[in-house]
Amino acid sequence: MMSQANSGDIANIGLIEGADAVAVVDTGGSVIEGREFLAALRERTPKPIRYVINTHAHPDHIFGNAAFAAAGVVFVGHKNLPRALAARGAFYLSSFGAAMGAALDGVKIIAPTLTVEDKTTLDLGGREIVLQAWRTAHTDGDLTVLDTRTGTLFAGDLLFLQHVPIVDGSLLGFLEVAERLAKLEASRVVPGHGPLVAPWPLALQTETAYLTRLTRDLRAAIAKGASVETAARTAGQSERPNWRLFDDYNGRNATAGFAELEWESP
Repeated sequence: MMSQANSGDIANIGLIEGADAVAVVDTGGSVIEGREFLAALRERTPKPIRYVINTHAHPDHIFGNAAFAAAGVVFVGHKNLPRALAARGAFYLSSFGAAMGAALDGVKIIAPTLTVEDKTTLDLGGREIVLQAWRTAHTDGDLTVLDTRTGTLFAGDLLFLQHVPIVDGSLLGFLEVAERLAKLEASRVVPGHGPLVAPWPLALQTETAYLTRLTRDLRAAIAKGASVETAARTAGQSERPNWRLFDDYNGRNATAGFAELEWESP
């Protein structure tokens, strides 16, 4: 969980370097982390940072943006990201205030000026990266980044390893996107949370198993006429041994999934 002690440093972030420029993929959960990331980047290369790509709107991926705001830097995101940041940005800053304390100093909500509706290819100088926008899944603004040279996929929070997946968009959409993601021609993946780097598409199996079990349990509960409170306590419980932070998020996922699935046709 994000805290003042860890400066919001809980998500995987990265960079892709071309012959001419650098692209940053997410910036971390605070300006403190963002500046540390920038310093580490500068130890590797003096090349200009051309793009800062945010995979979605959650604070642990965007609160470091201000560390990279400079002339010539283009912020990039899903077409829905500006709307999500406008709707949630102030709430994120206030809601994380207690947990983050002074670690929130300097955080600014920076919306993308370049947005992706389907696919966009960016050239860093002899190195092309493919950005793809997805339907509502983890959130309503998920974006992946594929480095075509190495076959490395930055999946953002469309992939969780060890950290239980979080449904802040659509449970059914998450499952559909996972199926489509598996068909991407990548060789390895950087998950939004969890160990680096995992083989592709095998890395999707544990997440898909969790989402599938949660969906089945919720449909069964709805068919029995169970309340949302009961479903939140019971759905997905067989997956508990497989995940960290299960108790922090599974009930929330079940509640969101229940609201979505109860409107399915019988």
